[in-house]
Amino acid sequence: MTEVRTRFCPSPTGTPHVGLVRTCLFSWAYARHNGGKFVFRIEDTDAARDSEESYRQLVDALSWLGMGWDEGPGIEGPHGPYRQSERGAIYTDVIARLVEGGYVYEAFSTPDEVEARHRAAGRDPKLGYDNFDRDLTEEQKAAYRAEGRVPVLRFRMPDTDITFVDGVRGEITYPAGTVPDYVIARGDGSPLYTLTNPVDDAFMRITHVIRGDDLMASTPRQIALYWALIELRLAERVPRFAHPPLIVDERGKKMSKRDPRSNLLGYRDRGYLPEALLNYVATLGWSISADRDVFSVAELIDAFDLADVNSNPARFDEKKLDAINASHIRQLPPEVLAKRLTPVLQSLNLLPEQPTEEQLRILSLATPLVAERTGTLVQGAEMLRFLYAGDDFQLDEVSAKKTLKGDAGAVLDASVEALGALSDWTTEGIEVALKSKLVEEMEIKPRKAFAPVRVAISGKTVSPPLYESMELLGRDVTLARLRSAREQVASE
Repeated sequence: MTEVRTRFCPSPTGTPHVGLVRTCLFSWAYARHNGGKFVFRIEDTDAARDSEESYRQLVDALSWLGMGWDEGPGIEGPHGPYRQSERGAIYTDVIARLVEGGYVYEAFSTPDEVEARHRAAGRDPKLGYDNFDRDLTEEQKAAYRAEGRVPVLRFRMPDTDITFVDGVRGEITYPAGTVPDYVIARGDGSPLYTLTNPVDDAFMRITHVIRGDDLMASTPRQIALYWALIELRLAERVPRFAHPPLIVDERGKKMSKRDPRSNLLGYRDRGYLPEALLNYVATLGWSISADRDVFSVAELIDAFDLADVNSNPARFDEKKLDAINASHIRQLPPEVLAKRLTPVLQSLNLLPEQPTEEQLRILSLATPLVAERTGTLVQGAEMLRFLYAGDDFQLDEVSAKKTLKGDAGAVLDASVEALGALSDWTTEGIEVALKSKLVEEMEIKPRKAFAPVRVAISGKTVSPPLYESMELLGRDVTLARLRSAREQVASE
């Protein structure tokens, strides 16, 4: 069997978005599932829009997600270079051979002239190019040049039906005459995407082209070009095409690249796990089974098949993403979650670049306390802020205003009294002391009894388990925070 070879070929413009990653993931997973090769190629021939910053973001995104490539920038293979800006000589040679073989021709018509001919013939003026220049004589071409016109090069579409079997949608046919001849090179000879993309796929021996269904209309043009390249002995085969569905928002509209929810790196910065994001993105058009949403990357690779991709639009659901991410966090062993939290705590200036042994010990003990309560790494780190804030510790203004009022002063006074006399500073000892004093002796309902204590200790109404948190903070810090919160009640 021919080795499966897929590719991911973005243009380095803007910030990587969810739709781009879904295309990459399906290509990567299909190659990995079949033991094939995954090629990373950069289409950077648009100098006005391409940027090195966007290229670095693409590389960073794939590295963060763990989608390594077998050939591409930094991993040279037999079909490089892997940046289109370095492949100009290849395109020039291919264009010359297409011209010599009669597959392309010079076209001088302007858009206004094409539209005028459609109107004169009673056709829709927006039909597009009408193949007018196909059979211009040399005299006519010379006359156009004398006017100062510079021709583009158009590929001559064959007068036959073009049928292919899409990996997602099944057999599709474009009848002869429905796809007009198209431009492959500008007047200055520089190639367009319509040429460079299929030529690169052919020269890099790509066997499966997986891309969004918004590019479906260009498929017959690429297939026709492949036929020409095969006849010229420049290509071995026409690759198999697969067009996963569009990703839409809650209104059913195509999800915009400018939608903040589409920004891939935004999820990284907010503490989502890369494996969780891959898990969720895979569900945008594919499922591992009818009743299962959470799975590992290894399970994804093992199960992925293009035949199982749904052709219906995939609706982006951020709540589902959040739930999947929280599930992956809960599945992490505590020591692994602690390692994931460490750089986040450092980014929040809660841990130094080189944490002390005591700081790491506290983190190892605290991590299991937040694992069941957090949806992202950033949320988890924020829940642990009270342990590392030191002199910078502050009460959340909303939480304090809601909780530190009324009987809160009496509750905090009693808590200081009970805990100050406690000799057994353990989770169990703290729990017994507070419940005995606040619930049994003072007959305060638990919710009202412990809410002011929680805010005083953690700064917020939602925190890791209270007694465990107080044990980790230690006696001195705990009592100091209770007294400080008591002063705030007195100042109300």
